[in-house]
Amino acid sequence: MVSGRPANEELDAWFKSLMVSSSSERGQPETGGAIPTLSGWKDLPMELLLRIMSIVGDDRMVIVASGVCTGWRDALGWGVTNLSLSWCKQNMNNLMISLAHKFTKLQVLTLRQNKPQLEDSAVEAVANYCHDLRELDLSRSFRLSDCSLYALAHGCPQLTRLNISGCSNFSDTALTYLTCRCKNLKCLNLCGCVKAATDRALQAIAQICGQMQSLNLGWCEDVTDKGVTSLASGCPDLRALDLCGCILITDESVVALANGCPHLRSLGLYYCQNITDRAMYSLANSRVKSKHGMWDKVKKTKEEDGLASLNISQCTALTPPAVQAVCDSFPALHTCAERHSLIISGCLSLTSVHCACALHAHRAGRALVANHAY
Repeated sequence: MVSGRPANEELDAWFKSLMVSSSSERGQPETGGAIPTLSGWKDLPMELLLRIMSIVGDDRMVIVASGVCTGWRDALGWGVTNLSLSWCKQNMNNLMISLAHKFTKLQVLTLRQNKPQLEDSAVEAVANYCHDLRELDLSRSFRLSDCSLYALAHGCPQLTRLNISGCSNFSDTALTYLTCRCKNLKCLNLCGCVKAATDRALQAIAQICGQMQSLNLGWCEDVTDKGVTSLASGCPDLRALDLCGCILITDESVVALANGCPHLRSLGLYYCQNITDRAMYSLANSRVKSKHGMWDKVKKTKEEDGLASLNISQCTALTPPAVQAVCDSFPALHTCAERHSLIISGCLSLTSVHCACALHAHRAGRALVANHAY
């Protein structure tokens, strides 16, 4: 399950090397007493072991170390809070099942896969032992079913970040149940979860997860204005929302977001072809409203607030004046190549839209050409 497992001889060699290098630097202790000696790598104190593991920075080594002896297993079980198995190319499911009971203090767990390996049994093991889990990445886990979400709902109620992008088997019933139990969710990636990300599920998120800050609904084609407007009213702290490929949404969604989410920094509308100029002017006007103090608790500075990323590629109904109004209202939006944060590819009608610095560079270039002409 774990490639490159070091033999005991290698661990002995590392230990001797550590002792030689450290003994030359330690000298005699200030008390004048004898320096404590270690008879072998199994005798390393917990603090030193955790320090070594943090320096090594290799999760494979952490897993190997957990199997050395009971003392090391217990030390790592209490000390390791962040673990990734994304390097595992096969048998990730069995590996996770064998490790879950060892690492009960995990707060961050990454199980992203290039090819599907995880099954419900591994996620259930995590839920049974890792009750302090805060962040979990299960992206591209095509084999998982609703059983995994139900298990997480019961075993990991402290989740704040969950990535289940590409998990196409989850239903909106299971997702709704999860949000009812994991009320502290702030970041949720549902990209490609077509059956799970429905208006019903979004309404549940809006009602229960009011702290939501980042939500990815990319290519969730059943999402409509009903779901997005619910989010806008129930999640006022929303900072990033990806609606790319949500072909059913209209201006109503963007207007609701402009009015209800004053902290919005990133908005993805790629291929949302029902979006028109009305949506753009609502975004531009929201900036004007905030400058005049119509929203409480919103402290504004030039580029530290408001939209900093907007993707309107393939939104072919938009016209240059409307998009330029948005660009003018939010100085953090750029069309220049160096800071490309206003993405308008596929919209040939918007080639005349420019941010202030791009326009300045264009004018400077024209002046330079003019000077050379004389």
